[in-house]
Amino acid sequence: AIINSFVHWGDIDIFYKGTQTVSRGHGFAGMQRLRLLQILEERAREVGVVVRHDIRVTDNEQFPDADLIIAGDGVASAIRDKYEDEFVADVVFRPNKFVWLGSNKAFDTFTFYFNENEHGLWRAHCYQYMPGNSTFIIETTEDTWRRAGLEAVTEEQTVEYCAKVFEKELGNDVLITNNSLWRTFPRVKNAKYFHKNIVLLGDALHTAHFSIGSGTKLAMEDAVALNDVLNNALADGKDLQGALQAFQEEREPVVDSLQRAAQVSMEWFENVERYHGVMEPAQFAFSLLTRSLRITHDNLNLRDADLVDEINEWVADTAEKQSGEPRVNPTPPPIFTPFRLRELLLENRIAVSPMCMYSADDGLIGDWHLVHLGSRAIGGAGLLMTEATAISPQGRITPGCAGLYKDEHIAAWKKVVDFIHANTSTKIGTQLCHAGRKASTKFPLQGGEQVSLGDGDWEIFAPSPIAYTDDTQTPQEMTREDMNQVRDDFVVATERAAACGFDILELHCAHGYLLSSFMSPQTNQREDEFGGSLENRLRFPLTVFSAIRDVWPGEKPMSVRISATDWSEGGFSAEDAVVAAKMFKAAGCDILDVSAGQVVAEQKPVYGRLFQTPFSDKVRLEADIPTMTVGNIQSYADANSIIAGGRADICVIARMHLFDPYWTRHAANDLGYDLDMPDQYKSVQDYTPRWN
Repeated sequence: AIINSFVHWGDIDIFYKGTQTVSRGHGFAGMQRLRLLQILEERAREVGVVVRHDIRVTDNEQFPDADLIIAGDGVASAIRDKYEDEFVADVVFRPNKFVWLGSNKAFDTFTFYFNENEHGLWRAHCYQYMPGNSTFIIETTEDTWRRAGLEAVTEEQTVEYCAKVFEKELGNDVLITNNSLWRTFPRVKNAKYFHKNIVLLGDALHTAHFSIGSGTKLAMEDAVALNDVLNNALADGKDLQGALQAFQEEREPVVDSLQRAAQVSMEWFENVERYHGVMEPAQFAFSLLTRSLRITHDNLNLRDADLVDEINEWVADTAEKQSGEPRVNPTPPPIFTPFRLRELLLENRIAVSPMCMYSADDGLIGDWHLVHLGSRAIGGAGLLMTEATAISPQGRITPGCAGLYKDEHIAAWKKVVDFIHANTSTKIGTQLCHAGRKASTKFPLQGGEQVSLGDGDWEIFAPSPIAYTDDTQTPQEMTREDMNQVRDDFVVATERAAACGFDILELHCAHGYLLSSFMSPQTNQREDEFGGSLENRLRFPLTVFSAIRDVWPGEKPMSVRISATDWSEGGFSAEDAVVAAKMFKAAGCDILDVSAGQVVAEQKPVYGRLFQTPFSDKVRLEADIPTMTVGNIQSYADANSIIAGGRADICVIARMHLFDPYWTRHAANDLGYDLDMPDQYKSVQDYTPRWN
């Protein structure tokens, strides 16, 4: 009965800046909520359920004799609220305003409108739920909503206003109300799915933003799973608590995955102003279609190859203009387009991330580093970054960290640089670092990260005398003399880096190391001109940057790596990152390497695929600066999605390059791109590998 009530459609229409982009091959189904409830009620009665209407359940005490209470009482669940501590409930009301309307306009596609008027930008999510009737959700920012004077309007006034915003799109059709009040979306999570004999279900347990349209489906899948585990528990003689635990173990991974997708989709729509008017129609459409990370460049190509061809053409044309390099034919995948920074030309968008090897002797690198870095350059990446390279012995994370604090270090690094330049087209950069309060620690394999050496400890310093953990030293608060010495050490290390022949220089201002700890209010509690406001906290990192920019060759680019968030309340935020990016750009930074976290031990990161890419997206567009993104990028499809969607200009990949030094060559092979081989490997230029 449910399936027979579906309406189906397969296309997505995106109306943006006077253009229409159609994406085909998706496949959707929808139905009227009232009809679904009728079908469920009919079935419930068939199996003997007593169905009661017009009874408000506000407390589980209304059912003292029940073996099991299923709290499916919606997003404003009274039972969840009563036991919020036991469920570890987490309800966050999001910033945007939306109103849920209907229309007699029969949409035969999933349609998105983006209309702008004198008050701001309005988004509409439209789809058919039964023949001749459609959902028409209108969303906007709170600022736009207030400018439009919609704080205290009636439903009729809402319809009157919105009908004018979408007058052209509605034509002779109308908007329809059904208790259509302006609301903010509540994002609901619960760490515990059950308490005693109460189990949460549906929106009481979790919500998924309407932009991915999976809330009802998720709730029904909850019900199916709960039914199955209860039946299995009865068959196996298990108690109720065991069954409810099995329910959570089965559903939690599924729910978490979908909620992560819903979160990034929701945030995309909350921040459409970031993209609107900045992106060309093709890129805007691709960004929208891949916003949840569930659709990638690769599987969009399976659904709609023509649209992906159009996207690839646009990326290639844009890269030709940006780099000054003639585009190749056939059109390359996005990650194999060139990118220019000053006089540095990268032949593709893949970078090997800085990864500490802890294998140096008093900062001096050896054969391990030559083979490690050389193999990854032969592997085809456009850019290769060295590990965090200390500018002084005191600035090392561990005794095994690489350095550029002695003239003797130059020859060893130059050997690596010369090998890469002579044998590959990969460009190589170094990342200069002072570890600050995270210095003088053991190798990770000696007892975990961030444990003080004990015997052999050297004195460490930081903006403020705050230890990273109980297992690390408490640093000395830096004096002006200390700061001047560190600045000078960075300058001398930069001059040595130039002598080595590195192509790009990166200043490490991330992960809680010295310059990063100046930037965060949680690690910088100074009361002088280097503490307090964000501008003051950025003063010393910018001083160091300007000093090394002055001695680094003008034709060569510089990068800064930042942690765009501390993942900790009251810490450095994504909004702070945008301000910092603008200030580094003004000082001569060419590209920002956007990472996150590792600044304070009590961080609460949100991990997942591409978990740091949204920060890169925000910084790139709001600060108008090229970015590199890093963090759990594994697949070619994800990397292509990042570049095509304008989320970053370079994909920085770490662990996959540890696992597979030839990741970029394997990507080229799988994507059908002809990546030139070194002369020594020309015999396999056209080789077809068989992995199974």
